[in-house]
Amino acid sequence: MITIDGSQGEGGGQILRSSLALSMLTGTPFRIEKIRAGRKKPGLLRQHLTAVQAATCVCQARVTGDEIGATRVTFEPSEVRGGEYAFSIGTAGSTTLVLQTVLLPLLTAKTPSRIVLEGGTHNPHAPPFDFLERAYLPLVNRMGPKVRATLEQTGFFPAGGGRIVVEVEPAPTLTGFELLERGALKRRLARATVSRLPVDIAERELHLVSKRLGWSDAELQTHEERTSPGPGNVVILVLEHEHVTEVFTGFGEVGRAAETVAADATQACESYLKSNAPAGEYLTDQIMLPLAAAGSGAFRATGLSRHARTHLDLIARFLPVPIREEGEKGGGMRLIFGS
Repeated sequence: MITIDGSQGEGGGQILRSSLALSMLTGTPFRIEKIRAGRKKPGLLRQHLTAVQAATCVCQARVTGDEIGATRVTFEPSEVRGGEYAFSIGTAGSTTLVLQTVLLPLLTAKTPSRIVLEGGTHNPHAPPFDFLERAYLPLVNRMGPKVRATLEQTGFFPAGGGRIVVEVEPAPTLTGFELLERGALKRRLARATVSRLPVDIAERELHLVSKRLGWSDAELQTHEERTSPGPGNVVILVLEHEHVTEVFTGFGEVGRAAETVAADATQACESYLKSNAPAGEYLTDQIMLPLAAAGSGAFRATGLSRHARTHLDLIARFLPVPIREEGEKGGGMRLIFGS
């Protein structure tokens, strides 16, 4: 049984979620200790517990420590089974992060899956649904399986109440890919969404986007979300290139000016545009795991965050695949999976 230090690196929930995914994928049991030890509320929160429960359900695992506040969990997986699954976080905890826990093992299950997740879909501490749909899943779909995600209800922090449905058509194995160039720019889109808030907030945000990035009115969209249970605001910037789509976000919070929210997204977009690497910070972190599972592939990244380096160290505990880093001029790098 592998023992994982949950306080390593950033010491967040990603270590737990990726350990669960890798354990199910390889059949390797593990023990994780000091879960979220450095955080204000250490141990399992609701969304982390839901991730453990989802993983347990998908592979009929034997588990100890699956309770709120637990700082130690043991997990012994059995066979991963496709099927109909429904997981409710019960808070605005991220549905995309819970999905991240179970999706990779289900990509090579023997039967298809349909997963319903309820909770937060647009949470400031997690990839929003738009990133999942536009940036991440198109790359996963290059690897053999076919995954489709549908946003049925938007859920903002703190009210939650969102709902996404994910359908997985698995493949016998995963095939790696190379993502070395962005390709031609096909589309730019800035979308400012408000729920139970004045629409002029979205208009002010888009004005700043247009001013900072020089995007035309045709590339700007305001959207009033009328069915979400609670108030919320998000700015989504999309750069769709021939080979990759990147998504940048800014989240509204109480006391934050609309211009500040939009600036979060535009600064991230501007940083990406200074490089010519296809994968930005968050996409880099997300695609390492499936490429390592495939045992082959390569991509160019704008850089490696501390979060991503912790992820690489964790992958090495479960998978024997060689992963090589090659620095590039300008500060970017290339990650190569396999020999």
